[in-house]
Amino acid sequence: MFGSLGFQELIIIFAVALLVFGPKKLPEVGRSIGRALREFRRTTDEIKEKLEEEIQADDFKEIKTEINEFKKDLYKDDDGKKIS
Repeated sequence: MFGSLGFQELIIIFAVALLVFGPKKLPEVGRSIGRALREFRRTTDEIKEKLEEEIQADDFKEIKTEINEFKKDLYKDDDGKKIS
């Protein structure tokens, strides 16, 4: 959950936060940090979705181009002349 942070590091961080913000302000600060992280995660998920959509759209454009080239080649003989 916290990556490479161990239990001892979390206790130290909590103690420093308690000293800096005080016991009355600490829950409010925790909620604010939680909201900010949630918003950040939501925004990054939206950006990822948009990037994936753009990548898929580019892939579809490439496939469409390849199909059109194949269709053109399909109506030509071995010498490259158009078949009527």
